[in-house]
Amino acid sequence: MAESLPIQVAALYRFTPFSDPAALRAPLLAACNEAGVKGTLLLAPEGINGTIAGGENAVGAVLDHIRALPGCETLELKFSRAAEMPFYRMKVRLKKEIVTMGEPSVDPTASVGRYVSPHDWNEVIADPDTILIDTRNDYEVAAGKFKGAIDPETETFRDFPAWFRQRRDELLGQGKTPRVAMYCTGGIRCEKSTSFLRGEGVEDVVHLKGGILKYLETVPEEESQWEGECFVFDERVTVKHGLETGSYTLCRACRRPLNQDDMKSKHYVEGVSCAGCIDERTDEDRARYAERHRQEELARKRGEAHVGAVLPEKELKDGGDWESEWGPKFP
Repeated sequence: MAESLPIQVAALYRFTPFSDPAALRAPLLAACNEAGVKGTLLLAPEGINGTIAGGENAVGAVLDHIRALPGCETLELKFSRAAEMPFYRMKVRLKKEIVTMGEPSVDPTASVGRYVSPHDWNEVIADPDTILIDTRNDYEVAAGKFKGAIDPETETFRDFPAWFRQRRDELLGQGKTPRVAMYCTGGIRCEKSTSFLRGEGVEDVVHLKGGILKYLETVPEEESQWEGECFVFDERVTVKHGLETGSYTLCRACRRPLNQDDMKSKHYVEGVSCAGCIDERTDEDRARYAERHRQEELARKRGEAHVGAVLPEKELKDGGDWESEWGPKFP
């Protein structure tokens, strides 16, 4: 059972104004290092977002520090468990946004859609007049989604506003505006996307409180409307009902989640390539990935952790629920 696994993983966020995020960074990083937790935390003028992992007491100590930050007495928190540490290091980073949408006028502290609890979510999305939209990125939706959800097929969260504006008339139609229900992994992207829709004049908009993770944690599998697994931004790759570790692995070249069929592709080479990125990377790239993979295997045989080569900044993609860059162990 997941409850018996030794590592506690805490995904958290809070939209709240920080007048000087840079001043908060060093004390927060010191608190994390002192406790011995690992993960990534993002600080921005609009608040904090991140995921950390460690022993329960260690995670609790860091959460106490975060709750003492201005406006952070109440955090949106999801706990899960892992068999081993899902991060290699601890990072506290300064960002313009804690989840990147690129719409300066959107302010989730001022206006968001109505929250729907996981236990009420099935009833909401069963309504034929409700338009259900998945606000996550294409590689996440590929691993699983709610039945009947619209997939915007976006590469990053910053693509969502343009997608909605282009599809607005088709989605909402003429006459009475239907209810729009949106969801994401942990809830943070929905805070922004519902705030964005309200700014676009959509009044009846709701979102899943706590996101997919809270739904999978609290709704019995036999009652679930979820299909597949939920992609997470750490080395577990995906989780299932009860937040148990899923069955997917990662392509170390592009960070796409891969299932067993994906790994049967002639283009899949562990640590080097998959069918999804074979045309996106050069032979030079694959040579670098192959050498990194070789070094990782040598380190593993020695019982050491190998962080791997850091990708150039232009190869990083934003839009994760608690990271605005590609994952915690890679790059």
